[in-house]
Amino acid sequence: MADMVEAKVKRILLDILDIDEADIVPTASLNELGASSVDAVEILAALENEFDIDIPDEDTANLLRSVEGMVEYLQERTS
Repeated sequence: MADMVEAKVKRILLDILDIDEADIVPTASLNELGASSVDAVEILAALENEFDIDIPDEDTANLLRSVEGMVEYLQERTS
């Protein structure tokens, strides 16, 4: 399950950001990946759509802190 969530998160990041897959490391923040605030909103929308969940506003700051954080959050919410 973890690998599937991670793969989907990576695909979303690759679709939205102009980066190489090698740039997506667990500790990378969206800022480090060059994401703008508009990109962050687009990523959140894509994650909600892909995983069929609603992400409360109060969760977004922690969620977007790192790739690893996104994967862990989504695993908890979808298991």
